[in-house]
Amino acid sequence: QVQLVESGGGLVQPGGSLRLSCTTSGSIFSIASMGWDRQAPGKQRELVATITSGGFTNYADSVKGRFTISRDNAKNTVYLQMDSLKPEDTAVYYCNALVASPLYQNHWGQGTQVTVSS
Repeated sequence: QVQLVESGGGLVQPGGSLRLSCTTSGSIFSIASMGWDRQAPGKQRELVATITSGGFTNYADSVKGRFTISRDNAKNTVYLQMDSLKPEDTAVYYCNALVASPLYQNHWGQGTQVTVSS
């Protein structure tokens, strides 16, 4: 069984920063891509950022230049550094991982709330 546990959400003022973390544990042979999605109230879930095992990254246009995704393969952990936060970044953030255990399957965390408000 594979589990993803997120941490680091909270309330921050506009222009502030937060760092999200997500650790994958369980029966893991390897992890391919890892990433973050988000879902704001009344909106569809959207991709925020992804990172491959080799470190290649991809970002939604709305967060480019403000968010940075990284990963520690030794710890099976992915991070999302969020700077210059805006009220429109308010959402529940979900981490995801493509895990081989042994067949590749997508797994998601339980979500962590990020609220950007003054």
